[in-house]
Amino acid sequence: MQESIPAALEPWESFYVIVGSSAAALTGLQFVVIALIAESSRSTRHEIGAFGTPTVVHFCAVLLIAAILSSPWDRLTSAGIAIGLAGAAGFLYAIIVIRRARRQKG
Repeated sequence: MQESIPAALEPWESFYVIVGSSAAALTGLQFVVIALIAESSRSTRHEIGAFGTPTVVHFCAVLLIAAILSSPWDRLTSAGIAIGLAGAAGFLYAIIVIRRARRQKG
């Protein structure tokens, strides 16, 4: 019985390595971004939303794609659907960011 549990979790090993190390790196990146924003007193909330936040979102999107591709899927079409949904969400977010960037005066 105890041998079946590690065998069932073995395909997930690379998934947890990728997600765990990348999540730690993203946490550090967020601290750097927040520190840079706090230093720059001229930045407004709208400018940060238009130019600062998309950088963190792009790093998170790369992490999501890596997690999807390293997951042990039963069928390849399931991974394709997940990647397609992530791409559609990214496209919608890109439209939002473009609208925010065009409104900026700073």
